[in-house]
Amino acid sequence: MLLHKEGRGPLIGFAITLIGLNAFIALFAGGTFSYVFLAISIIFYLAVINFFRYEPRKHSDGPLEIVCPADGRVVVVEETEETELLGCRCLQVSVFMSVFDMHVNWIPCNGVVEHVSHTDGRFLSAHLPKSSTDNERSAVIIRSEGGDRILVRQVAGAIARRIVTYPEVGQRVDINQNLGFIKFGSRVDLYLPLGTKVHVKVGQKVQGNITEIATLPR
Repeated sequence: MLLHKEGRGPLIGFAITLIGLNAFIALFAGGTFSYVFLAISIIFYLAVINFFRYEPRKHSDGPLEIVCPADGRVVVVEETEETELLGCRCLQVSVFMSVFDMHVNWIPCNGVVEHVSHTDGRFLSAHLPKSSTDNERSAVIIRSEGGDRILVRQVAGAIARRIVTYPEVGQRVDINQNLGFIKFGSRVDLYLPLGTKVHVKVGQKVQGNITEIATLPR
């Protein structure tokens, strides 16, 4: 198992904090309580390591293919009006990441980045439909090789409070590249042009950079 680069700082910080707390408890409390606290600390630290695990993946890309941007479960597949950035009706596919999923986000298609933005907001549960518009979020619009505009929105949740987004405007991006990272999970929304053929359904378990989400109309 590899660790993602976004985990280095938090893991060092957690390690220093837990070592300090355990040393303090051992010095001033000792006995059974110190051993119990040590066991809890180890379990907690292993859980944090699991949050930041990373698995390199390779996908054979195609010009019309949309690949899943995150590990998790599909919670939305519907036609909707995207008014914030695209200003048109789209097909929305949303993937919810639990704390047990790998939290790396992936580029869903080949193309050029046209827009990158971050919006402050609330921290509602990412299961709620309002989280897409009310929660803290980052947005990336990619112009596909066929000319379609694909919106990828990283949405923070009740636990996730840190969104990292890598692409920059004007950058050429491809499947197999990391889009970013949402620390401690949450949700990723895809907005696709009407006429796109979607290959997943609500409730389906999907994997980032492995599951084929959809095929673009052109």
